[in-house]
Amino acid sequence: MTNSCTRPIATAKKLGVLALVTAAVLSLAQCGSPSGSDGEHGGEEGRPSASAPGGRDDGDDLTELITGYTAGFHEDSGYRRPSRTDRRTVAEGVALLLDHRRPEAERRLSDVDFAVRTVTDKATGRRYAEIADRSEGGAAPRGWGRVYIDLEGPARWSVQVPHPVADQNTERLGAELLRRSPGGILVIAGAHRKAGRGGGADVAHRRDTVFHAICAELARRGLPGVQLHGMADDSAPGYDVVASTGSGDKAVREARALADSLKDRGYKVCRAWVKDCPLAGRKNIQGRAAEDRNVPFLHVEFGPAIREKREEGRRAVEALSTVTRGW
Repeated sequence: MTNSCTRPIATAKKLGVLALVTAAVLSLAQCGSPSGSDGEHGGEEGRPSASAPGGRDDGDDLTELITGYTAGFHEDSGYRRPSRTDRRTVAEGVALLLDHRRPEAERRLSDVDFAVRTVTDKATGRRYAEIADRSEGGAAPRGWGRVYIDLEGPARWSVQVPHPVADQNTERLGAELLRRSPGGILVIAGAHRKAGRGGGADVAHRRDTVFHAICAELARRGLPGVQLHGMADDSAPGYDVVASTGSGDKAVREARALADSLKDRGYKVCRAWVKDCPLAGRKNIQGRAAEDRNVPFLHVEFGPAIREKREEGRRAVEALSTVTRGW
């Protein structure tokens, strides 16, 4: 017969073993759980942050990520004209993200089937919020574009790429400029400029696009912008670049600095605020929105050699960054 005095001791031993097993299970669960998902700048729920230490994820090459996105663009790749509500919703989602209200931004953007995730550029270690259209991978992409926002500090300026692929490699120049200068926002169109009916996807010349709605919101916030284009050799004979302040004159100082920096690197620049240059972007819609807000805006056309040769493109981006770093 068991002595009743020993029962508490046996029970205590069983509880001790149970506690040890429970602690071990919890420890294993913590080791395997995802990390890096803070409320403002962290990774998506259920996936590790790209910037997490310990080599779990090396991140992305930002330029390759963006050029991979645009690689499938062509004249027949499809485009659907957004409604006014669609345009307003995406712009409001971007605004919420800039106000550091990420959960609200994600909910707002999900209303039009856009998603937000954090990506880390493995070359620089900088983190960016990627705002992307979930329809991109579907059979009928809407072609509404993407936005990349530098999360390492306050937003100060934007680089706009309205004609990716159609203006060859302007998307690469935009990505490289975003990497080189802190505080940037990249706004990139989601379709070839000829993809839409009646010029609907030519976002540099239309107000009824998601691209314009976003750029107009940035102008409303007073953020200066530079818009990148590509020209043919015979469009501006004798020049490698046409630099312009668009329809306004608020960026003459920046335009002069850019032209001087390009000249120092051996490029011939047509200065549209000084003389009559072709492709000066006087009718550019985003430039007019910036002018209405008294916000600096640059419209830059690059010749084929700069866009086709990596080293030439790198030098052009260095010149652009002399301006964007000062914004």
